Amino acid sequence: MDKPLKDKLALVTGASRGIGAATAIALAARGAHVVITARTTAGLEVVEQTVFDAGGSATIAPLDLTQTDAIARLATAVGERWKKLDVLVLNAATLGSLAAVPAIDPKEFAQVLTLNVSAQLAMLTAFDPLLRASEGARVIGVTSSVARQPRAYWGAYGASKAAFETLLLSYGDEVERMTGVRCAVLDPGATRTKMRERAYPGEDPNSVKPPEVVAERIAELAVAGYEPGHFERVG
Repeated sequence: MDKPLKDKLALVTGASRGIGAATAIALAARGAHVVITARTTAGLEVVEQTVFDAGGSATIAPLDLTQTDAIARLATAVGERWKKLDVLVLNAATLGSLAAVPAIDPKEFAQVLTLNVSAQLAMLTAFDPLLRASEGARVIGVTSSVARQPRAYWGAYGASKAAFETLLLSYGDEVERMTGVRCAVLDPGATRTKMRERAYPGEDPNSVKPPEVVAERIAELAVAGYEPGHFERVG
């Protein structure tokens, strides 16, 4: 099928640039109506226009995920308009500062955990009824290799991503026997994003793959069946 996600609704967080933006465009190309969220309205408008220009459809929803009441309001709005959610891509995250564990700033660490863990929990909580209302919803979380392979100076970010993986895959295990919801975790590997540019300032961005490569794999997972608790890394 040219449009395997026709009549499906997808929601992508962190969709104003990078992997999130590319994923929204890839899902729309497969026929989904895409709700795109991020804090930056201007970036979302650019992605929305790209989707429209390609013949797809999208709705922008500027949102600060650290505001859990805003997440609840978004879920209510989506439920009132569409009644269900077929694809949820949890992509938004913050890197924080790279530092040795004893040098991690507690206040900044709390901010990293708020977005990378607590906000993800709030998303799963708010959208759980809409995911269950879908015949076969897919929830795909974007992670990092440091969640499973600890690395010096990446302790704060790695800890947040390890917690995120545990939450998402635990949720997937809880719903797999009674619903059509399936959860997957995807490690994009080295990808040309603003976050990677910040983490590796001396790296030639052209030496790593563009976000569109990762987005295509996420879109494939949104269509395909896979075993519960699926994990993979995009090389």
